[in-house]
Amino acid sequence: MPEALRAAIRDVVDFPKPGIIFKDITPILADAKLFHQSISLLCETAGGRVIDKVVGIDARGFIFAAAVADRLGAGFVPIRKKGKLPWKTLQTAYSLEYGESIVELHEDAIQPGESILLVDDLLATGGTAGAALKLLDELGANVVGVSVLIELAFLDGRAKLEPHPVHTILSY
Repeated sequence: MPEALRAAIRDVVDFPKPGIIFKDITPILADAKLFHQSISLLCETAGGRVIDKVVGIDARGFIFAAAVADRLGAGFVPIRKKGKLPWKTLQTAYSLEYGESIVELHEDAIQPGESILLVDDLLATGGTAGAALKLLDELGANVVGVSVLIELAFLDGRAKLEPHPVHTILSY
């Protein structure tokens, strides 16, 4: 099944800067069957556990995380780039494969002990997901897993996410 998803992903060379091969997931989003399949596979990574909230990472992670939250009957919480959330936030800085950034989370978005599934479209160096996990840990979340559509395994980003379990649909 993931073969159809893999076939739909488009490689865009030198985006967003020279030397990067960007994995474009928009063909999956544009195809109702593939999008449905991708959400189903991400939902399966919850392993039948009750999930209180699905947290999505800005910006493409929102697309997948919101749909997963809906299917799991869970709330959706966004982790956004600095300055995009309107309420009191916690923030952390991190390095990513082509620069540095800061992400934020509303300080009241997660209650201690809530079961959380962190969802994103891509795991590369682990900087963004690692920063998200740091914020979730600060709030006392019970992170049951990190689920991503695509992992660039050669960059070993999952090492930055330990001890949290990482679930990948497609690996490159």
